[in-house]
Amino acid sequence: MRNEAALQFLRERRSVPAAQLQPPGPTSEQLLEIVATAIRVPDHGKLTPWRLIALTGDARARYGEALAALHVQVDPGVPEKKLAKDRERFAHSPVMLAVVARVDEHHPKIPAQEQLLSAGCLAFNLLLAAQAAGFGAQWLTGWSCYDREAAKLLGLAENERAIAYIHIGGRGVEPPERNRPDVEQVLGAWRE
Repeated sequence: MRNEAALQFLRERRSVPAAQLQPPGPTSEQLLEIVATAIRVPDHGKLTPWRLIALTGDARARYGEALAALHVQVDPGVPEKKLAKDRERFAHSPVMLAVVARVDEHHPKIPAQEQLLSAGCLAFNLLLAAQAAGFGAQWLTGWSCYDREAAKLLGLAENERAIAYIHIGGRGVEPPERNRPDVEQVLGAWRE
């Protein structure tokens, strides 16, 4: 059965830049609904190789300050402009969800790549669920997703890493459409 409304939603999906997101964000109940919808992702072996950490309220500013302080420790010559970006990175959207991949590199059956891809599917499903619920959302990363000390700030275990920050809030202005690849340029057929 064709779902034209869902196809149209996907055709028109666009991320709202995190800096343009504004209150109100999702209520606790709306956030639970968004997450419950988003966790329906491929998960080979039913490992649940991911989890989420929500930053709301003043936790966003505290995390930004902690990242700026860490950035100075890692790079004492970091320009103030970059530190300001660290401090403000999470200040705009009312809700930020850190998507954490929990990868078992030595699982006897499920390759690490499949576990990581499941976490990536969760990140994208969070965007879709938030946008379907009427909010704006954007998937961002940044240096802190790749830094072990930053992972410790989030309380991540050795087998965990942040793979995305999903920012959710009021839409503000409607983002412009951007150029998309030509389908015929990205879809090919295997030839023997």
